[in-house]
Amino acid sequence: MDRHVVAGIDGSRPGLAAAEWAAAEAEARGTALRLVHVAPPEPSERPARGTETWRLGAERMVRGAVTEITRRRPGLDVVGEQATGVPAAALAAACGSAGLLVLGTRGLGGFEGLALGSVALELAGRAPCPVVLVPAARSGEEKEPEVVLGIDARRPARAALRFAFETARRRGARLRAVHAWRLPAPYAAPWAPYEVLEEERGAWEDQEVQLLDDALHGWREKYPEVAVLPDVRLFSPAEALVKTSAGAGLVVAGRGGGPGTALGGVPHAVAHHARCPVALVPEA
Repeated sequence: MDRHVVAGIDGSRPGLAAAEWAAAEAEARGTALRLVHVAPPEPSERPARGTETWRLGAERMVRGAVTEITRRRPGLDVVGEQATGVPAAALAAACGSAGLLVLGTRGLGGFEGLALGSVALELAGRAPCPVVLVPAARSGEEKEPEVVLGIDARRPARAALRFAFETARRRGARLRAVHAWRLPAPYAAPWAPYEVLEEERGAWEDQEVQLLDDALHGWREKYPEVAVLPDVRLFSPAEALVKTSAGAGLVVAGRGGGPGTALGGVPHAVAHHARCPVALVPEA
């Protein structure tokens, strides 16, 4: 089965950052990299000369990206291609047999200040394979190689767990498994009339720690070479992942529902606000 890496490019800074990230990932996986540029359908009233000018410019952009990546990584098999159509639909079709789709967070048409462009947002929910969203600039410094996994210890997502452990193994990185929890309902509301005793809070947290340990047990046995740091946090899941993203190389989250479904609240928030690349992994 072909499990190459696909990167969507459009000449923007986030697109170029995504292409370089995808190249490093393809090299680590020992697979090929496919750079795909999709242009929206041309309006019928546009002069033929304008269409030809666009086509030649797109060819130069794709060829230049292939040349630059090949120069930096001479052992990597890199191909470039162009397509015309609705960008999200065309890229979803292009990654049908791929193992990974990599996108910049915003393209050339994005508004300054928006964290996530419409094409990236749509593909994050509908692509048939895991999607990695790469920002043009990193916020914070990666102190050591670390992959952050968002995990619901009560309902662990197997596909996201597998992706995170495999990525950490390939990179020789530590895996931080982040499980967020809330106080029981009577205590969770800001106006709660009950005071939380420290021993009660500690007992509840111990339960969450044990749940996380149980959820990770089989995966630790399967990947003994991966150093795992369990991290239980009294936050919302999205807030916990965004906070831990500042020093990470990658955040991994399950997106649930399988290919073609809308992006859920937690992965949506993480994709918008995380300060490092984010991998959104669909359940099979």
